[in-house]
Amino acid sequence: MASVFSLKVYPYKLYFKRPAGTSRGVYSTRDVWYLHLTAKDQSGRVGIGECAPLPDLSCDFSANYESVLQQICSEVAYTGNINKEWLTAYPSILFGLETAFEHFNSGSYAFYDTAFARGKKSIPINGLIWMGEYDYMFNQIKDKINKGFDCIKLKIGAINFEEELQLLKYIRTQFSVHDIEIRVDANGAFEVNNALEKLSRLADLNIHSIEQPIKQGQIEQLARLIELSPLPIALDEELIGVNNLNAKQSLLDTVNPHYIVLKPTLHGGLSGCDEWVTEAKKRHIKWWVTSALESNVGLNAIAQWCGRHKNNLPQGLGTGALFINNMEVPLKLKKNNMWFKV
Repeated sequence: MASVFSLKVYPYKLYFKRPAGTSRGVYSTRDVWYLHLTAKDQSGRVGIGECAPLPDLSCDFSANYESVLQQICSEVAYTGNINKEWLTAYPSILFGLETAFEHFNSGSYAFYDTAFARGKKSIPINGLIWMGEYDYMFNQIKDKINKGFDCIKLKIGAINFEEELQLLKYIRTQFSVHDIEIRVDANGAFEVNNALEKLSRLADLNIHSIEQPIKQGQIEQLARLIELSPLPIALDEELIGVNNLNAKQSLLDTVNPHYIVLKPTLHGGLSGCDEWVTEAKKRHIKWWVTSALESNVGLNAIAQWCGRHKNNLPQGLGTGALFINNMEVPLKLKKNNMWFKV
């Protein structure tokens, strides 16, 4: 049987406008792979997807990532089907394939018939503050506030904790909890033996929540920390590699977080994140979605998915301006809101 579809893979290197610091290191470039989907019987219709694994974080990244991606794409092109159950072990590839087909089937960057895709409703987003020297972070904070953001997220754990507290105290001297919501993301930077003390000091500043205070994989310690913490805790890296339904249910039941932070590239593609949302809702766990430093192609796909779920919390979708050579998609930021341009 001849293949109905054609799926081509195009590697692409993104360049950051300014190096982006996290507790795991500093990014200056970003390798992604674009998928180009066409069909012989539907001339002119194209689907574009993005596979953007993070080498130090994604469970499916390896030295031969591109050859694995090529092999999987050949199989999908031949069969015309995405084996989502099998591809849960390859979340970044699953995300790229799912979004390529969503784009192809819709014939538009507006994947679904939602208020967001019709340009009638925006998605609130947080302002992201990258790690760096004190003055750099301080200036980012002032810039985001001046631009009208009422929710900001700080990456912490790279500089001295006392200096990070000073930054947070500055915000609180200028803006009350009613004016500015502050989220922090430690990316696992805290040690188990001092995490609770740090969380208590952060809670004194009326912080909304903290993502992944300790390194992933310490389930018993994390569950205990969540039980004792005066500050709501959100899971992020902890969700990586938790690919089947039973494992997701077990993690949420054991740890019982206040929030989960979903990244489709890392956490099972769009379908895997649908599953996370379903299980979180059953347990009254709130969630938001954020990008994993994809280009605008992946960012649009995440925004379209978010628009379908009608989550009114500020989302982590403000990464579109990070790259010098980003792709053009019909997204527009207006203050602290993302709009789809129709």
